[in-house]
Amino acid sequence: MQVAVIQKIIGLFVMLFSITLLPPVVIDLIYQEGYAHNFFYSYLFLLGVGAVLFFPVRNKSSDLRLRDGFVVAVLFWLVLGLAGALPFYTYEGMDIALAHAIFESISGLTTTGATVLVGLDDMPHSILFYRQELQWLGGMGIIVLAVAVMPMLGVGGMQLYKAETPGPVKDSKLTPRIAETAKALWYIYLSLTVVCTIAYWLAGMTFFDALAHSFSTVSNGGFSTHDGSVNYFDNAVIELVAIVFMLLGGINFALHFSVVRSKSLMPYFRDSEFRFYAAMLSVVFLLSTYVLYTQSILHDFPLAFREAVFQTVSITTTSGFVTADYSTWPVFIPVLLIFSSFIGGCAGSTGGGIKVIRILLLIKQGQREILRLIHPNAQVTVKIGRQPVKNSVINAVWGFFAAYIALFTLMMLTLMFTGLDQVTAFSAVAATLNNLGPGLGDVTHNYASLSDFNLMVLCFSMLLGRLEIFTLLVLFMPAFWRK
Repeated sequence: MQVAVIQKIIGLFVMLFSITLLPPVVIDLIYQEGYAHNFFYSYLFLLGVGAVLFFPVRNKSSDLRLRDGFVVAVLFWLVLGLAGALPFYTYEGMDIALAHAIFESISGLTTTGATVLVGLDDMPHSILFYRQELQWLGGMGIIVLAVAVMPMLGVGGMQLYKAETPGPVKDSKLTPRIAETAKALWYIYLSLTVVCTIAYWLAGMTFFDALAHSFSTVSNGGFSTHDGSVNYFDNAVIELVAIVFMLLGGINFALHFSVVRSKSLMPYFRDSEFRFYAAMLSVVFLLSTYVLYTQSILHDFPLAFREAVFQTVSITTTSGFVTADYSTWPVFIPVLLIFSSFIGGCAGSTGGGIKVIRILLLIKQGQREILRLIHPNAQVTVKIGRQPVKNSVINAVWGFFAAYIALFTLMMLTLMFTGLDQVTAFSAVAATLNNLGPGLGDVTHNYASLSDFNLMVLCFSMLLGRLEIFTLLVLFMPAFWRK
C-alpha cells in the first residue's frame, strides 16, 4: 500500500473541494443574507487540512496499483462526505446535529437526494446553492475530474477510473488516454448543465432556481430549493424540461460522446441497453397512467398521463424529484416505482440502482439457462447487441446482484430491529442504496425523524450504492490487506 501517494491524493482532493465553498460566499454576498463568513471559514479550514496532508508528501510520485485505487475511491467519498458536512454543522441559523449534517452532505455527494432539512423555502440562498452544488459535483464523481490532473502529479489515474465508474464493464475508454476521457465526460456534463439551466430559465424559473435545479437534474440528484420540489412551480413546461434532462442523465455518457462525435442519433438506437431502458420506462409509465386513470385517482387523462410520466422518469432514473405525493396513490404504483428504481439508469450514467445493463444480462443469462434445459448440449452465447459477453462478466453480475440483495435485506432488518415499520425500513434502504432519495412511510418527505444510528446506516447504504458495493466491500476482506 502506497500510503504517501494516497495521502497526497486525498490532500489534493480536500484542497480542491475547499474551493467549492467559495461560490456560496459569492451567492451570499449577492443576496446580502449575512452568512458568507460561514462558508469562508469552512473554506480556510478545509484548505488548511488539505495542505497539511498534501505538502509533506508532495514530491512522492508513483503509479497507483489497483488496490490503491480502491482505497482512494472509498476515502474520497468518505472524507469529502465528512468535509461537506462542515458548512451545515457550523451554520448558525440551523440547529442541526452532526449526524444530520453528515447525512445531508453524503446524500448530496452521492446524488441520493434524501434530506433531513425542512423549511427550504426560508433558507439562505447560499445554503440552498451549496446543497445543489454538492449533487452536481458528485454526479459524475469528482474523481473523474481529478483524474485529468493526475498525470501532472505523476500518479496514474486508470485505477481510480475503474474503481469509481459505475457499470459492469469498465475496461473501455472513450479516448486513448484516461485524462482525455475524464475531460470528454466533463465537457458533455457541463454542456448538458448549461443547456438545462437555459431551458429552465426560459420555462419560467428564476435564474437562481434554474441553475440550482439544473445541477440536481443532470446529476439525477433530486435536491430542490423548495420543500415542494418541482411541484412548487406547477408548470408543465418546467416538468417537461426536467423529464428530458433526467432521461439524458440516466443514459450512458459514452453514448452521448458517440452521438456528439458522430453527429448522429443512431448510436442511441443501436445500443441494446438504451433500447431496454426506453422500453422499461414506457411499460412503467403506461401501467401507472392506466391505474391512476381507471381507479379514478385523476379523472383528467392528460393530467394522469403527465403525473405518471414525470414520477416514472424521476423515480426510475433515481432523480427523486416529485410533483405529487405518490405515496397516496394506489399501492401498486409506489411499489412499482420503488422496484423500478432498483433497475435505475444505464451504466456510465449519473443514475443509481443496479443498472439497466446488469438487468439485461441477468435476463439473457436466464434465457440461456432455459435453452440449456431444452438443448443440454447446445453452446449458447450471451450477447449484448452483436457482441458476445464473457462468462467472467456474467459471473460478476450474478455476484453483484446477490450481494446487492443480501446487503439490502441486512440493512432493512437492521432498521426494523431499531423499531421502524416495514414500509419505512424497506423504502429507506431502497431509496438510499439505489441513490433515489424519497421513500415511503416515515421517509416520504424527509428523513428528519430517524435516529442518528439509522441515519448512519443509511449513509453506509448511500456509499454502497454510489461505489457499487464491491468497491467498498473489498476493503472489508482480509485478503485485500495481505501483502
